[in-house]
Amino acid sequence: MTVSPRKLLAFTILWLSMTTPAYARRHDTGFLDRTITLQGTTYKYQVFLPEEWTTHQKWPIILALHGAGERGDDGIVQTDIGIGPAIRNDRSRIPAIVVMPQCRKNIWWIQPPMDDLAIATLEAATKEFHGDPQRTYLTGLSMGGYGSWHLAEKYPGRFAAMVVICGGIRPPTAALKAHPELANFTPPDDPKSYSEAAAKVGKTPVWIFHGADDDIVPVTESQRMYAAMKEQGGEVHYTEYPNVRHNSWDKTYDEPKLFPWLFAKSLPPKPK
Repeated sequence: MTVSPRKLLAFTILWLSMTTPAYARRHDTGFLDRTITLQGTTYKYQVFLPEEWTTHQKWPIILALHGAGERGDDGIVQTDIGIGPAIRNDRSRIPAIVVMPQCRKNIWWIQPPMDDLAIATLEAATKEFHGDPQRTYLTGLSMGGYGSWHLAEKYPGRFAAMVVICGGIRPPTAALKAHPELANFTPPDDPKSYSEAAAKVGKTPVWIFHGADDDIVPVTESQRMYAAMKEQGGEVHYTEYPNVRHNSWDKTYDEPKLFPWLFAKSLPPKPK
C-alpha cells in the first residue's frame, strides 16, 4: 500500500505530539555541567543529581568547597577530590543535590568574589533542581574548610549543618606568604578571634575533622574552633585521625555515621 506524503506528514506530526511529552519528563542525573555569570565573569561549576531525582519533591542540597589544589577554570577538577569520589564510590550514601563550584587560581574562598560565587551557585542550583532551603548543608576541605567557616559566619542560620575538614580561620603561614593579600581577611592570632568567629556561626550543628599529623593546616585550627563552638552551646563534634596528615577527607567522607547525621538536620520552617 502506498502512503501519500500528506498522510506520512500527518502521521509524523501525530507521533511527535505523542512522544514529546514523555521525552520532556526525562531528566539527566549524575554530574552535570553548569555555568553562572557573576560581575561580568562566567564561571563553570558542577551539580550532582541522584538517580532518583524528580521535580515532584524538594531535595536536600549540599554546597561543597574544594581545596587549593583544585582551583582553576575548567569546572571539572573539583569533582576529583573529596566528595566527588565519595559519590562515585557509593551514590546511595548521598541522596542529595551536591553543588561544586570552582575557585579561580591565586585566590581563596574567603576572598570576594569567590565567596559570592559559592553562594550564587548554591542559589542557582536550589532554584533549578528543587533544593530544600530547610535542608541546605555546607562542607569544605582544606582551603574549602576555611571557606566553610567564612560562609557560616557571613550567612548565620543559612545552613542546617556543616562538615569542616582540615580547615580553620587563620590561613597557614605558607599560604600567607604566597598570597600576602590574605592578611586582609585573616583575624589576629588570639583566642578572641576564634570565639568571635564561633559566635557569628552560632549554634549551627557542625562536625569537624582533622588529621593529627597534618603538615599543611595546623590541627590546632580545628581544635581551637571546636573549643570555641562548644562555648556557644550548640551541637559540635570533633574527630581527629591519629597518624593522618593533610588528607583527612577520604576518611571523613567514608565515615558511616556522617551522612545520616548530616541529613537528620533541618532548619525550622520560616514563618509565613
